[in-house]
Amino acid sequence: MIRGGRSYVTSPPSFSNDAKKLLVCTGNTVSVFSAATGLQITSLEGHTALVTTLIVVPASTPAQKILCYCWTASLDGTIRHWDFSGPELLKTIDAQLPIYSMVIPSLLSEPQKIDKRRELSGKLVAFVSVEDISVVNEGSKELRGHIRRFNLAKPRVPRGDTLKETAEPESIVISPSGEFFGIRHKCKIHIWDVPSGGSRHAVSRKMTLHHTKVINAFAFHPTERVIAAGDVTGRVLIWRGFGNRKLALGNQKKKVRATVDLDNPGVRGEDDTESCTTWHWHSAEVNVLNFSSDGAYLYSGGREGVLVVWQLDTGKKKFLPRIGSPLLYFVRSPDPTLSSVVCADNQIHLLKMPSMEILRTISGIKPPPSLPRMYEGLASTVAFDRSSGIAALCTENYCVQLYNLLNDRGISEIQVCERNHQPGDEITVVVTAVALSLDGSVMSTTEVKLPEDGIGGLVSLKFWASEPDSKTFTLSTIVYEPHRDARVSAIAFHPTRSMAVSTSFGGDFKIWVCNSDKKQTDKDSSWICHAVGSYKKKPMTAAAFSGDGTVLAVAAENVITLWNPDKNILLSVLGTTLTPVTKLCFAGKSEFLVSASHFPRPELSVWNTSKLSLSWSYGLRIEAVTSAVDSSAFAVLAVIPKSFKTDESNENIFRGRDGAILLFNGSDPKPVSIWTVIKAKGGSISFLEGDKSQLRLAYVNGSREYVVFDPNSDESHERSAVDYDSLTGLEETGDAGYTSLYGQLPDYDKKRMEDVDSLATPFISSERPWETIFSGSTLNFPPLQKLCAEFFESLMEKRTAVVE
Repeated sequence: MIRGGRSYVTSPPSFSNDAKKLLVCTGNTVSVFSAATGLQITSLEGHTALVTTLIVVPASTPAQKILCYCWTASLDGTIRHWDFSGPELLKTIDAQLPIYSMVIPSLLSEPQKIDKRRELSGKLVAFVSVEDISVVNEGSKELRGHIRRFNLAKPRVPRGDTLKETAEPESIVISPSGEFFGIRHKCKIHIWDVPSGGSRHAVSRKMTLHHTKVINAFAFHPTERVIAAGDVTGRVLIWRGFGNRKLALGNQKKKVRATVDLDNPGVRGEDDTESCTTWHWHSAEVNVLNFSSDGAYLYSGGREGVLVVWQLDTGKKKFLPRIGSPLLYFVRSPDPTLSSVVCADNQIHLLKMPSMEILRTISGIKPPPSLPRMYEGLASTVAFDRSSGIAALCTENYCVQLYNLLNDRGISEIQVCERNHQPGDEITVVVTAVALSLDGSVMSTTEVKLPEDGIGGLVSLKFWASEPDSKTFTLSTIVYEPHRDARVSAIAFHPTRSMAVSTSFGGDFKIWVCNSDKKQTDKDSSWICHAVGSYKKKPMTAAAFSGDGTVLAVAAENVITLWNPDKNILLSVLGTTLTPVTKLCFAGKSEFLVSASHFPRPELSVWNTSKLSLSWSYGLRIEAVTSAVDSSAFAVLAVIPKSFKTDESNENIFRGRDGAILLFNGSDPKPVSIWTVIKAKGGSISFLEGDKSQLRLAYVNGSREYVVFDPNSDESHERSAVDYDSLTGLEETGDAGYTSLYGQLPDYDKKRMEDVDSLATPFISSERPWETIFSGSTLNFPPLQKLCAEFFESLMEKRTAVVE
């Protein structure tokens, strides 16, 4: 079982002492990457909840740079000490409360003394930001965020001294010298000094700086009493000489006593600082602030995706533009020529300093794009290359990311439509679909340029040819308005040929072929339209090729039609569903076709194309369907209804999970296996068949976390399989076949008996059912023997004998 897709940007990363490794918080684990290659080396596993803090123990001498020790804190309420060269867990401390942030000042102020003797002596003190809900009563306004002091020498720490209470847990920032630490709270920065000697009984002195706007980030100068802060409007504030009265020692207070009454430019109220300078370049909130190691420069960044370097003395600046995503953290390394910047799109860029050249990128799965409401649930933003285990995922900035699910790392990005990242930009283009051919050699995308004030708008269909050497795709063909002004609803590729089909809500579908397929040459990779088809001018909502490619199934709203893709001939009408079909998939090379419908009545149906009949159906909302190539096995990703999850008998089965993967085999309506999953809405599934000896199933949830597993292994069944009986309540138990579509036929036998018994009226006119019973597909009619008798009988008027 392979798990991946975790976020790399929940907490700041940290470099090792020799700057050769980068430690990154990834969910419940810490991943260790090589700074030279960007590849993962190892991981620290043990926490049971999100890791929120990572602190590498600094080296005091060059000889100690080979030491690899770190501390981690987590929402599971534990603090752990690691040797990440092993890796090996050295110590676990139970804090008994979820930890959102932690600093250990003595590691910075006296690194040369941090050894086993000091730890055992009880002087290794940590300041933590925890959430304590035990003091919060329902409906009360008690503060659940607490800044507390813990002694790390004990395996189970007591409650600790509370320095500050806040509405929510806040992140703690510590000065590089270890002398001060602080938190931001709305428009204020609260600062404490660290008591000397590390005694747990010493009292930390506190001061506060004020601002008129909400503060997003702040940082301490490495050597001087200078604080830089960034607010939500994009301003950067520099406070100089803070704490000369409130945080100064006795002899220092005397030196500054004469300057207390002097005019302090830019300082608000009674703030204990000499001056406050404001710089303004950013157009949106500032998220990143950090000083250089010598304190001469300040780095700032925010939503613009631009890293700004300020010269602290002069205010002059230079830039690293077009990073392409909002910035979250800037981290220095012990090597002055190497730094890293962390972006909101789950990317970590390693920078060469001072030129700020991007050396390499550690790339996680990028988050899904923000879609206008009208496209939510309709866009197909994930596609799979079954042979190589690569996923193509639509992302922000009109890109498609190629991600290796087996190695859990990004490969490349394709810019579908040009765009420079700008904060607050309105979405003008939506990439509505991405599809990959079975062998991964061709990719197709569709995009919609939204109209402005009801004017304009453009739909484009693009075909991309793979470049194996560079592991990316290049644009080979672009088709503007492939279906006039209608939007493309689905794309599907032929399993063996360079052929594709696109369907549209405008009422037609088009079959596209590559010139290399027609001319039997690889030189021309352009695509042309081969045929156009439609069915009663109905919107075409889904399409799929059969396993051998001889049949094309196209959904004309709620009618499933079968076509010959080469001759563009309608072969048959397979059947009709209650609601429009959104997904079609042939079960491998078998004769079974799977269809899924959403609103207003969700339905999963399996059809037998050889008998032109419905095999079985469930009342399930299906997010994705996939099938194996060489067998009749197929899997569906279903969203479990809320009413079913809240049933007391099912609470232990789902445990807060909102979806299930059901594995079927051919026409058997009983699932072979069922796995419950989280974040099923917006998820995708696919079989991976690169290794012919092993069939694997990949599931990517709505947050782009994924798991790849063997659906036939005992391990996956023991961990997540549930009984079939638990989902039988989802099966559609109403009328089926003709009755479900057109209702019950009149009971003519009962009517005839009523006619005989009733003598009140000598002439009785019969019903006229032929006006409705022949309005459906002939595939769903009752047997001819029953229809003929009832039909001819209904045409005749019966006269009953009146007894005199």
